[in-house]
Amino acid sequence: MDRVWQMGIFSLTVLGGSLSQAGEEHSGGETTVFVTGREAFSRPLANISRHALRLHAVGDSFFNANWVIAPASTAGRDGLGPLFNARSCSACHLRDGRGRPPESGDVLQSMLLRLSHPGVGEQGQPLASPIYGGQLQNHSIPGVPPEGYARIRYRPSEGIYADESSYSLRFPTYGLSQLKYGKADPQLQISPRVAQAVHGLGLLEAVPEADIVSREDPDDTDGDGISGRANRVWNRIEGAATLGRFGWKANQPDLRQQTEAAFHGDIGITTPNFPAENLTAHQSHCLGPLPDSPSPEANQKVIDRVVAYLQTLAPPARRHWDKPEVRAGEQHFRDLGCAKCHVEELRTGPAHQVAFPELANQVIRPYTDLLLHDLGDGLADNRPDFLANGREWRTPPLWGIGLQQAVNGHLFLLHDGRARGFAEAILWHHGEAESSSQGFRKLSGIQRAELIAFLRSL
Repeated sequence: MDRVWQMGIFSLTVLGGSLSQAGEEHSGGETTVFVTGREAFSRPLANISRHALRLHAVGDSFFNANWVIAPASTAGRDGLGPLFNARSCSACHLRDGRGRPPESGDVLQSMLLRLSHPGVGEQGQPLASPIYGGQLQNHSIPGVPPEGYARIRYRPSEGIYADESSYSLRFPTYGLSQLKYGKADPQLQISPRVAQAVHGLGLLEAVPEADIVSREDPDDTDGDGISGRANRVWNRIEGAATLGRFGWKANQPDLRQQTEAAFHGDIGITTPNFPAENLTAHQSHCLGPLPDSPSPEANQKVIDRVVAYLQTLAPPARRHWDKPEVRAGEQHFRDLGCAKCHVEELRTGPAHQVAFPELANQVIRPYTDLLLHDLGDGLADNRPDFLANGREWRTPPLWGIGLQQAVNGHLFLLHDGRARGFAEAILWHHGEAESSSQGFRKLSGIQRAELIAFLRSL
């Protein structure tokens, strides 16, 4: 028989031998939405005010609208390109969810390749290619050649679990083809990135910096094998290096700069803090005069509304969290050390420190520490990004991951979508996560299924 203890406003229950906390299905505290299916990532905060909901709705329209070539009669939504990866934010973040690698022979749709040369810029940023800039852009307006196309090849890598059942991973290699502006430098660094889901970002932005950096242990002083550290990135608004918390390498400081950088780099739209067209000097020389449009093409109001939209997207609740197999899987998750990086619980700051009062003082369960971790050579892109080295990645949040299939129709995981499900994603973890990955290999088939059932509940 289950036993329950009352502790203040919480109750703790023993379910199947695992201690659980009542209310832990509320991934975002009071902001949590209980929605499944295709729209699970697209709902506003459950506790949203009327004022915030109006801002959310306007931002939603800008997030989903296609931008067009300037000049156009569509005032306020022209200026596309001349080079770009997508025509709208939602083209990559379909239904506010996650992107995927292309099918064989297709062009990148919700994935891009970051480009750079060895070395660092004046603010510590990666050095962009003098010919192709900071990312490969495979679309363009009429009369302008796209930069080129990505080439992805996979080779299989076979392995065996301790119980002698087999698994297969796929190891990707990346290249460029049909380059239109000249040969790429042999030293060009390429890093693939699929678009990340955008629900719950306002809550992550509301976690106090002190709480994040308190978890740093760059020298592994406690000897647990985990040495997470914070990235420090250039904040254009503040004109200084500040904590990075967004992006695969935590290379953006906040949702405003993340949003403006995406408009500029992905859609070719100038913004208040990115006022110049996203062209290299080499490309400007090749292209000559281009269609004229006002600068910035996305003005401050547009940026404000899109940022508000992202800040007020809710995380979905957990499902089946109290089932015995899920509770058992949660215990495996902890026993293997996964929760040392995928931290189960964080707390947002007080009302005067957050973007909307609805985000304040929430106990959230995103399963991330927002820190960088070395995941080994297998996942390395060998491309530094501010303080992040070529083997380090920010711990991605896991909330909502169990609904990715329902929202986006696939379960490709990791920064480049190479993993075709939860087991493959775990098996790719090395470096600081080596013991966790090896521990997963040693589990029985039933135990592995329990761990995956837990991940599906998130």
